[in-house]
Formats: sequence, structure tokens, C-alpha cells
Amino acid sequence: MTAETVMLAPVFLLFLMFLVGAGRIVEAQGEVNGAARDAARAASIERTLPDAEAAATEAAQDALSSECAPQTSTAGSKWEAGGYVKATVTCDLDLGFLGFGGAKTMSGSAVVPLEQLRRIVQESGGGQ
Repeated sequence: MTAETVMLAPVFLLFLMFLVGAGRIVEAQGEVNGAARDAARAASIERTLPDAEAAATEAAQDALSSECAPQTSTAGSKWEAGGYVKATVTCDLDLGFLGFGGAKTMSGSAVVPLEQLRRIVQESGGGQ
């Protein structure tokens, strides 16, 4: 009985470490998706694209402040009345706490529509 326990203990510990790592990855993906949703919502209430990009970055940083330094992009947005804002948030998750080192890049996207009757200011300064 003792020999079997000694043989199975490392396998059991590796299995537990795998479960912890997998759980952390799933949790981090949910947090990055939530940060992308917050970033898209924050950008959608701004009137100019530069203000929207700044609001998206700030919202993502607020949501992931303790996790990582997120990179935020609003590329692919259709910045016009009735258009939409697409926010993509990317974050590098450190898996060093498992003892293996390494990192995994997590990415999440969200799309929020812009109101039809809202005044949107284009980058060139013209109104629509």
C-alpha cells in the first residue's frame, strides 16, 4: 500500500496542478471578455473616436488592473450614427505560479451598437 501511494502521489499532484492551471485560464478568459465588454460600452457613449479609444483603454485597465497590463484596440469599429464599436482586449496571463513558467495570451472582443439618432463627431471635426 505504501509503494502505491508513493508512486501515485506525484501523478496526483500533477493532476491537481493541471486543474488549477486550467481553472485559472478559464477564469482569466472570463475576466478578459468582461473587460472587452466594459471597454466597448465605455467607448460607445463617447462622441469622438479619440475619446472613445481613450475611454475603452481606461475601462479595460480598470477591469484588469490587478491581472495584467491590457492592450485595447477599437479597430473594426464603424464610427457613425447607427454603427457600432468593436473593442478587443488582449492580456498576457502569467502561469509561473504553477512552477512551469510561461505565459498565455488571452483575448476577448465585444461589439456595442451606437445609437441611430446620436450625434457622432468624425475625427476630421465634422459632425454627422
